[in-house]
Amino acid sequence: MNNSSKTARLVYSTEGGRMCPECRRPQVQCVCARRPEPPAGDGKVRVWRESKGRGGKAVTVIKGVPLAGEALAELGKQLRTACGSGGTVKDGVIEIQGDHCDRVIERLQGRGWSVKRAGG
Repeated sequence: MNNSSKTARLVYSTEGGRMCPECRRPQVQCVCARRPEPPAGDGKVRVWRESKGRGGKAVTVIKGVPLAGEALAELGKQLRTACGSGGTVKDGVIEIQGDHCDRVIERLQGRGWSVKRAGG
């Protein structure tokens, strides 16, 4: 076995798709513990209304929730259902379509979190 075959690794395979660089398995079957950590902020959940870059449409933004991964996605789903609108969870930030700041703050305070209304 030569030296180049020891360091060679599979980067992409048409059989399994993209490969994890750590465990060298297809990303769907990855067993690494590379899960995102909850944000280490000041302990306050911030809620604000934003319309910049969205064609004038208002969006309620929630940041600083001490959850990660699927728990954050589940909270986003619950808040969207409570507000009766759509939205998304991206990079630890929950976005809900429309101006629902008061309703979201009420729900988050009901869970026992310290919530602060940010921006104007």
